[in-house]
This record gives sequence, structure tokens and C-alpha cells, in this order.
Amino acid sequence: MKFDSLFDSIRVKPSADRTVRADDPGCEWPGCASTAAHRAPKGRGRDRDYWRFCLAHVREYNQSYNYFAGMSDDAVAQYQKDALTGHRPTWKLGVNAKGAHAERPDFTHAGDPFGLFGDLNGRRKVGADAPPKPEGRMVFNAERKALRVMGLEAGATTEEVKLRFKRLVKQHHPDANGGDRSSEDRLRDIIQAYKYLKTKNFT
Repeated sequence: MKFDSLFDSIRVKPSADRTVRADDPGCEWPGCASTAAHRAPKGRGRDRDYWRFCLAHVREYNQSYNYFAGMSDDAVAQYQKDALTGHRPTWKLGVNAKGAHAERPDFTHAGDPFGLFGDLNGRRKVGADAPPKPEGRMVFNAERKALRVMGLEAGATTEEVKLRFKRLVKQHHPDANGGDRSSEDRLRDIIQAYKYLKTKNFT
């Protein structure tokens, strides 16, 4: 098989411990008299301990080696989960190393001229100089757009919507403009906006 890859022409020189030397120890495989130029891990919990094998026996050992041998399924799953963080301890967001019940700092008297730190953990921290905002009704984008078409603000009342609708219809209706239909599209938008606001209990 021929490959036309750049990597086919690259050859890696073996490291010094993989070349057989006269001073290398003997292979630790039972009954083998060859020189050991390769290391193989002894197993889980003995990360810095290695067997010394010759090339043939290190290959045989590697084919049968199983790091997770003897571990339960739960232990293997936990190991895989811990491997995601490099087996380092982690904490939930917002919890420091002292634990979940560590006391949080109080920033209520800190200066915040631009209101950047007003919301902490979704709760409004009100300082002495910042009066609490009144809880208003939630306004959705479609509702805001309909109010904008009618020239009203988000806090408009039902009566204001009705009065504005009547005034705009009189202003843009062709009958009120001597049969001129140039503002017919604007009138259509106003009527659609009004119908939408009716579904939101504005009328």
C-alpha cells in the first residue's frame, strides 16, 4: 500500500532506552534470557514501577495489559468522570475551596456608579443609595413592537391604547384623507398592532 502523505517520509529515531545496550538488565519475562530495553507499567496504583522486557515480550505484555482489571463498573465510570478534569478536585460554580457553606462577601456598601454589580446570583442587592425598582409587568418583544407601531411606551394603559388607536385610524383612513390611499399600509400596521394588543388584554 502506498501513501502520499508528508508523514510517510518522517522517521522517528528511537529514544536511548529503546536501543539494546550491553549494560541493559535482562528481560524479566520468566524463562527469557534476552536483554530488556523496554519498560512496561506494573499496574494501577504503581504508576512509577515498571517491568523491564525485551521487544517481543513487551509487545505480548501490552496486548494483555488492562489498567481497569479488578475494578467495578461504578469505579471505572467514576475514573472516566474524574479523567475529564485531569483527576483534580472541582467545586460547583460559586463555591470556593472552603466549602459550600463559606460566608459570601457583602458588597451592599461598595460603590457601584454604573450599576454593574446590582444583581448577584439573580437577587437584587440594594444599597443605601439605590432604591429598589418596582416590579413591573413583563413586556414581550411582539407587544413592545405593537406599542411602538402605535407610538406608545411599554407602560401604556388600556385607555391610552384605545385613544391612540381611534386617533390614528382617523388620521390614516382614506375617507379622512379625501380618498388618498398613500398611508393605507400604515393603517394596516396600526390595525394589526391593535388586534394583537387586544389579545393581551389591553382593550
